[in-house]
Amino acid sequence: MSSHVLRAHRLAAVSLLALACATAAHAQSGRAADTDVDQIVITAARTNLPASALPLTVDVVDNEALSQQVAVSGSIVDAISTLSPSFSPTRQKLSGAGETLRGRSPLYAINGIPQSTPIRDGSRDGYTIDPFFIDRVELIYGSNALQGIGATGGVVNQVTVGPPKEDGVSGKMLVQSTLAGKLGDAVGGKVAGLVGWRDQAFDATVGVAYDARGAFYDAHGRRIGMDNTQGDVQDSKTLSIFGRFGWQIAPSTRLDVVANRFELKGDGDYVTVTGTAAAPTDGNRATRLPSTAYRGVVPGTPASGRVETLSAALVDDDLYGGVLNAQVFFNRTRDTFGGDKNATFQDVSIAPSGTLFDQSSNRSRKLGARVSYERAVPGIEGLTATAGLDALTDTTSQVLTATGRAWVPPTKFQSVAPFVQGNYALFDGKLRLAGGVRFENVELKVDDFTTLAFYGSRKVGGGHPDFKATLANGGVVFEPAKGVRLYGSYAEGYTVPDVGRILRSINVANVDVDTYLAVEPIVSNNRELGAELKRGPFDASVAYFWSSSKLGQLLVKNAGGIFDVQRQRVAIEGLEVNVKARTPVSGLELSTGYARLRGKTDTNADGKTDTDLDGANISPDRLNLAADYQTGKWALRAQMQKYISRNMQNTLVKDDFEGYTVADVFVRYALPVGAVSLGVQNLFDKQYLTYYSDTTLPTKDKIYAGRGRTATIGWEARF
Repeated sequence: MSSHVLRAHRLAAVSLLALACATAAHAQSGRAADTDVDQIVITAARTNLPASALPLTVDVVDNEALSQQVAVSGSIVDAISTLSPSFSPTRQKLSGAGETLRGRSPLYAINGIPQSTPIRDGSRDGYTIDPFFIDRVELIYGSNALQGIGATGGVVNQVTVGPPKEDGVSGKMLVQSTLAGKLGDAVGGKVAGLVGWRDQAFDATVGVAYDARGAFYDAHGRRIGMDNTQGDVQDSKTLSIFGRFGWQIAPSTRLDVVANRFELKGDGDYVTVTGTAAAPTDGNRATRLPSTAYRGVVPGTPASGRVETLSAALVDDDLYGGVLNAQVFFNRTRDTFGGDKNATFQDVSIAPSGTLFDQSSNRSRKLGARVSYERAVPGIEGLTATAGLDALTDTTSQVLTATGRAWVPPTKFQSVAPFVQGNYALFDGKLRLAGGVRFENVELKVDDFTTLAFYGSRKVGGGHPDFKATLANGGVVFEPAKGVRLYGSYAEGYTVPDVGRILRSINVANVDVDTYLAVEPIVSNNRELGAELKRGPFDASVAYFWSSSKLGQLLVKNAGGIFDVQRQRVAIEGLEVNVKARTPVSGLELSTGYARLRGKTDTNADGKTDTDLDGANISPDRLNLAADYQTGKWALRAQMQKYISRNMQNTLVKDDFEGYTVADVFVRYALPVGAVSLGVQNLFDKQYLTYYSDTTLPTKDKIYAGRGRTATIGWEARF
């Protein structure tokens, strides 16, 4: 990234920080706004200190906001993408490949349990639990190692519903129907219920949610093409089962066991048609006509995803003056991808070239434990220290199910990581110094294997490469006045590259895993300056960040249409601004958000970043606008997301992004029993191509339009 551009961006950030400080000083004589959100404990930050004590950009999507967004879009990943300007537009598919936060992959977690499969990333981690069972979502922006492996872009932690607050029986239920511009196969429906019981020290909560989705249509009334290979959320059925069982062992000690089973299955009722010489009007990039789908039989097993998670957590908030958190968990996933006669699958020793059908399935098992202890340090007033240990074993493979071949051999990832953190409050908490270090000790285990014929049937020697990384973080928080917060921080994040993609695509002889450079870890950093103002009617924040990784990870499509991994230096910088204001009109609140991101990579290995990141690796600039109004029994929200066009002629894939603007609306009305709601996505029926399709796919490939106007009507009641 050129030095003058970098200086200009930093100058803009410093100017905005100065403006925030000046505004804060001017507001000191005004009425202090409620700052309850600052006192929320962000469990994903691995501390019991409030968010205001952390030198991080954090956000919490509470239950009300989450329910609104899910009523509009239907999923948590779409909800977060809509609300966070630095999150890329979603693909509106089951696969989240190419969806980024601050230009890097976020770590999805449920109660802190990682949902990703980094050894062979199937990109299904955004669909692992039904939103009905989620109470709130915690967002931590930027590379960090707070949750261990995977959070190079940040953390998206989904906190499940808590135990019943009172003795007796309580619960909630939901009935929804989704309609698009056309009825018939576009109609979907959802039913869900949750029942909780508590009797003094014991409680139990169980629930089930069933969601049947119809076909999606674009604004021109054409059925949107199905991603039968990576997986699609349209034309699918989801069954999610949830359970939480608690025991209040003592006044300060509680044990919680949480279980979740989520399965999404495609119905396989439609075949996607792409542009060809015989049918150039279906999926034609030159005319920007998207792919469509027709009723037909999809060969093989339709794409699906299944996740099973079981965890036990013990919390003692008064153990020798400190707080103990201990958790053990088991997580199992099976992601099945659709099949075809792709060139990558061909092997003339099995069938004539071009005739062999196959499909793959990722299979992963995790077993992990996490423990931490936090307390004030005796004899040093204001100093809080945390010490902990994380351990994880993840075994992942990718199997070609039709022929029984191993595409990715069983690969075991083992990690043991002790860590320490400190937070030192000075001058009655107006100044805080925070920092810590995490020691990652990782070993990969791979047996000898042979790659597919497409890669030359190369025999690869197995091995046990190990990596050690010391990951540091540090920062300062300054609160010169009530409701004003300034912070600066440095944090390092850590993940392994998509080892499965790398190993399966080895196409040279005499490779040994122990010495293969391409499986070394990715260590990314996040440097950040931020300011927040919560005074009077205003709630504003600005953050400028820049991050880099010497050995990053890029997704690049090969001749067979499969994305492979390339290891290159990556540098990203961005600016985020969010403002919320309570107006003189009672119940009316206005908000806006803006994000500007730039990223480059080193394509010629000369140590300098020279090529812009493409749509598979960074999100577009964006402007959000929203208005919320509540009065009596009514709650209304109107929102708009403007994705700004970008010249992408200096990227690996030279497909310019034209940009587009969509608007949504949400209305809720309280009834004597429950409340009825209406959420409308793409209110003005804007026709557009999804960002991923518009910027990453070559000519005559699958090109997907975004959803046209879609309405979801629901009724929810609590008892």
